[in-house]
Amino acid sequence: MGTHTRVDIVIGRGKVARRAYGIDEIALVPGQRTLDPGLADTTWTIGGIQREIPIIASAMDGVVDVRMAVELSELGALGVLNLEGIHTRYQDPEPILDRITSVGKEGFVTLMQELYAEPIKPELIIQRIQEIKAGGGIAAVSATPVGASKYGLVVAEAGADLFFVQATVVSTTFLSPESVIPLDLVKFCQEMPIPVILGNCVTYDVTLDLLKAGAAGILVGIGPGAACTSRGVLGVGVPQATAVADCAAARNDYYRETGRYVEIIADGGLITGGDICKCIACGADGVMIGSPFARAKEAPGRGYHWGMATPSPVLPRGTRIRVGTTGTLEQILRGPAQLDDGTHNLLGALKTSMGTLGAQTIQEMQQVEVVIAPSLLTEGKVYQKAQQLGMGK
Repeated sequence: MGTHTRVDIVIGRGKVARRAYGIDEIALVPGQRTLDPGLADTTWTIGGIQREIPIIASAMDGVVDVRMAVELSELGALGVLNLEGIHTRYQDPEPILDRITSVGKEGFVTLMQELYAEPIKPELIIQRIQEIKAGGGIAAVSATPVGASKYGLVVAEAGADLFFVQATVVSTTFLSPESVIPLDLVKFCQEMPIPVILGNCVTYDVTLDLLKAGAAGILVGIGPGAACTSRGVLGVGVPQATAVADCAAARNDYYRETGRYVEIIADGGLITGGDICKCIACGADGVMIGSPFARAKEAPGRGYHWGMATPSPVLPRGTRIRVGTTGTLEQILRGPAQLDDGTHNLLGALKTSMGTLGAQTIQEMQQVEVVIAPSLLTEGKVYQKAQQLGMGK
């Protein structure tokens, strides 16, 4: 990744800061060659499992259920089931989804807290994993560190393929009262018979710690997602382009030291094919997205999307947004596109971008030139305004 010199910006006499960049503030620069998009190889491996499409559907109740997990696997991608959501609390989640999507805005958080107060049932965890496997899908599941310590053994015995341990921020050092025993990530990764992906983080040092703990993948991103309000509620996060680049640097340094390559997954705030291309150019091996898949006809959210931390009884974070339904899962992933806003045929967008940039593999895509282009954000807003006014392009 090369060396760099940190340039601090003075906020005031008692505080300096580093400039960080979001996905909307960068652009990718064509190189000296181009190639036919059909020659672009987008395959990648996560936890030893090879996939054609480097896109993972977020472990959110409005995005992934058993059916979505199976269909995503069939299409060459991957979907992650939330093990602490309604699918493991209720034998029949359909009436619960109806209530979530029909309640008014004022009663939404209260309803979510009520519905998610229902206990998680280990037998339903086993059932959902077995249903995904029986359908021919890859059984990737997610839990918080607390959930992982409770249900890790159940997940492994049920035959899951991948375990995602996710929280707003995950680290190997956790200070807590004596009555609270934190999850030992090193021990957990060592003892689990299946690959463990850890997240979320946004810095070089924490990524390096998680890699040393034995992570089979690292999720990068805190609070950039459309349905997450952690940045607004907590003020925590790093713009995604900078976060991915920093964490990818840790991955590269770790690989040079150990010979073990661990995939970096950009998670949150990604809507279009262009967003995905930019994250890979910043160093990501793959991405995790929620709202684009929530718009699929097959999605369990019925045109709505909500965050995982929304039901918190102490400090709800996350919101329910109306994303609508724009097409089938296949149209969104592989096309043919019926929309020109970059939210359909995400694979085609990635392949076309790689062809334009002359990158034949994901590894070559990670090396393309990136420029800072905040003017593009303004140009995008001008374009959107023109569209709203019916002025076309």
